[in-house]
Amino acid sequence: DVSNEINGMLGALERSQLFLSKSESALKKAIEKLQDEVLEHEKTQEQIKYIAYHDTLTGLPNRNLLNELLVHSITLAERNNKCMAVLFLDIDGFKMINDSKGHGMGDQILQEVAERLLKTLRKSDVIARHGGDEFIVIIEELDNCSGVELIANKIINCFQEPFHLENQDYFLTTSVGVAVYPADGQTPDMLIKNADIAMYKAKENGKNQYLFCTPVMKDVANETMELSTNLYRAIEKNELELYYQPQLSCHNNQIMGVEALIRWRHPVMGLISPAKFIPIAEKTGLILPIGEWVLRTACQQNKKWQEQGLPKIRMGVNLSLRQFHNNDLLNLVESVLKEIKLAPQYLELEITETIAMKEKSYIINTLNAFRQIGVSIAIDDFGTEYSSLSYLKHLPVDRLKVAMQFIRGIGIDHKDEALAKGIIVLAKSIGMNVIAEGVETKEQLEFLKNHNCDEIQGYYFFKPLIEAEMTKLLITYNK
Repeated sequence: DVSNEINGMLGALERSQLFLSKSESALKKAIEKLQDEVLEHEKTQEQIKYIAYHDTLTGLPNRNLLNELLVHSITLAERNNKCMAVLFLDIDGFKMINDSKGHGMGDQILQEVAERLLKTLRKSDVIARHGGDEFIVIIEELDNCSGVELIANKIINCFQEPFHLENQDYFLTTSVGVAVYPADGQTPDMLIKNADIAMYKAKENGKNQYLFCTPVMKDVANETMELSTNLYRAIEKNELELYYQPQLSCHNNQIMGVEALIRWRHPVMGLISPAKFIPIAEKTGLILPIGEWVLRTACQQNKKWQEQGLPKIRMGVNLSLRQFHNNDLLNLVESVLKEIKLAPQYLELEITETIAMKEKSYIINTLNAFRQIGVSIAIDDFGTEYSSLSYLKHLPVDRLKVAMQFIRGIGIDHKDEALAKGIIVLAKSIGMNVIAEGVETKEQLEFLKNHNCDEIQGYYFFKPLIEAEMTKLLITYNK
């Protein structure tokens, strides 16, 4: 019995040992599996973090990581009493390639730009993709700005070699804006903003160059932002006004038409010139509602004068390139004329020479459509841009307006006189009438009369007039 009991106990012990061995093995496997899962989770988290902080196309830091890197660089510069710089790069002409060759080729160019920048700059310099064709470079530990100029020049030069894609060379350049800590900002947002301002100024100055941000640039940018913010509410607050400048016959001084000229009377900033706010309206798209307001207001005023029994004259309204790209422009003009009950022959649309020479077939078709409904067309500031005389003969245009710069040269520069005379002869020979803008002296008037100019517009007779003054003038001329 004792022997059997001992054997039973030994068997139980063996079974327990076997169970423990299996449990230990299972536990070991479970631990190993858990460790693998932890490692996989950490790897996944690292991948997620990398994706969150890096641009998927170029592998460069993206905007999320850029902000952290800038905070670190600013802190370092402050601690060591050093300067640091932010360079904002934009590729000149990239949109044209992206639009014409497709985004695939555009992506290849962006990847090569990233590679060139990495090869050009120091390992200590940070390169990030800000978005689109924009890149940011952070330069740390600077004693002065001379080092920034050297790096900026290297960046400009790394674009000298063409981009070879699909067996074809593409030549691109870059515009670079530079902001320096602490003079141009002490936060990431402010440094990027001011570098961006300088970059756009570099583009305006001809591209393929770098510029440092200046106090003047900042002031202009701040003013532009303030104007842009206020411009959004200008129409509904009735802050926009139209002035009217008479266009007179050279032969009998009769008023043949007026040009509607927009002004912005801000309650705080006063009367704001269109030279300041029209470019902002173009960039923001506000030119479309503003343009419609000008068209409607000008037509309403002309109809009002006619209903008062005053002379029936043309109303000239300027159109911008952005308005011309609006597919609904023709319908808008037709509906406004119909709503106001103004005959089309009393509306003249003025376009610049730049518009007339761009997208030629589209422009011709649009101008022909206006001519068919009875609206006349004038080319403003003729002679200031590149002109194709062979193309001009195909344009359905009623009037050329000789640019002011040539008129001002009459009696001063014989070349300006020759050009003014040439434009008049050219226009008359192909059946167009001519208006001279900016006439301010009797000598200019006599010159234009002697060379068969049709009409004049300028301060010699009248400056732009508010509605009440223009109405009074028409009443006087009607007597």
